[in-house]
Amino acid sequence: MRRIQAGSALSAFGLGFTVPYLYVYVAQVRDLGATTAGVVLAVFAMAALVVLPFSGRAIDRRGPVPVLLVASGLAAVGAVGMGLASSVPAAVGAAALLGAGTAVLQPALATMIVWCSEPAGRTRAFALQFFLQNLGLGVGGLIGGQLVDVDRPDSFLLLFSIEAVMFLVLAAVVGTVRTAGSPALQGARPAGGGKGGVRALLGHKAMVQLCVLGFVLFFACYGQFESGLAAYGTEAAGIAPSTLGVALAANTAVIVLAQFLVLKFVERRKRTRVIAAVGLIWAVAWIIAGYAGLGHGSQAMATAAFVSTYALFGLGEAMLSPTVAPLVADLAPESMVGSYNSAFALVKQLALAVGPAVGGPMGASLHGPYIVTFVLFSLLVTVLALRLGKRLTPAQDQPALAVKPSRIVAQHQPEKETAAA
Repeated sequence: MRRIQAGSALSAFGLGFTVPYLYVYVAQVRDLGATTAGVVLAVFAMAALVVLPFSGRAIDRRGPVPVLLVASGLAAVGAVGMGLASSVPAAVGAAALLGAGTAVLQPALATMIVWCSEPAGRTRAFALQFFLQNLGLGVGGLIGGQLVDVDRPDSFLLLFSIEAVMFLVLAAVVGTVRTAGSPALQGARPAGGGKGGVRALLGHKAMVQLCVLGFVLFFACYGQFESGLAAYGTEAAGIAPSTLGVALAANTAVIVLAQFLVLKFVERRKRTRVIAAVGLIWAVAWIIAGYAGLGHGSQAMATAAFVSTYALFGLGEAMLSPTVAPLVADLAPESMVGSYNSAFALVKQLALAVGPAVGGPMGASLHGPYIVTFVLFSLLVTVLALRLGKRLTPAQDQPALAVKPSRIVAQHQPEKETAAA
């Protein structure tokens, strides 16, 4: 498990070097224009949508390790190709490889965590993964910002080369993991080669409801960070572009600082109640964002409110990480863990594609309707979470109940000796 978590953190560290600068690199450094940069980002996202429907079946049939090794190799080639890309076809091709490779990594890693953990320990395992990934992204972004120079294309080649090395390190670390002897895997490894497929998944009503809930979650939060909410902040609230970086830093800081404090709270409560609480927290966050752009306070107050919005989103994310991913794993049949993880990753990717397309134009021009829309979406999260709770077993909704020690203590009652006749 330690190797899996370390590899996951290193891959996030590598992504942090390049993801914030991909648009600038293509549009300005390689001088391919804003249109090409938009196409490259779209191809990066679309590649994930193409490969994820097939990756789950491959994980269930072949196991997560071989799939992860192939995905790491594709991502590494894509990263190097992006660093060397000087033409439109080269940039688009590299983006396709990079997007496809990185998209498969998450469900493969999630499946490995499931295989190497007991149900009672998955909450902490996924919380630790989320913590390390955010820490890796943040540190990678900070270091990358110190190395990058828009006037020196070689500095970007260095960033993409570091990213490629991190993918190869991930493959090397995870490739040494031996899972065959783990007692947690007894009865958890796929015996039927992932039989059932999409029809079986769609027939699982609780999983379908969780996917709908997941789409709303990612659409209302992650899909707005770098598009609609950023546009709203600069246009309606008059936030300086540099303040967007401060807001994102506040978001990451809350996740890193609050993750394990929140974990103690989450472990003792029903998962669906925790998700419902996240919807309420995010509704408050959107109301505060509304004050930042539509209120009549000072610029300092608007800036503080806007940063607080990102911080509240971070608190909600910290509460979601130990609830949603383990719930996907607990709903999955033993032979379809990879398919369930990939399906949920696909839902997330769809939300991240639709979110900017809807939120970007609204955040830039329809300020009032934008805030109202996403307050309602946040409240919808609460409603959907409570409805999902009715379909879950007590152990699925609150795993702590399944491992709670019994208070019944067996007592030895010695028989009374009888006198000899």
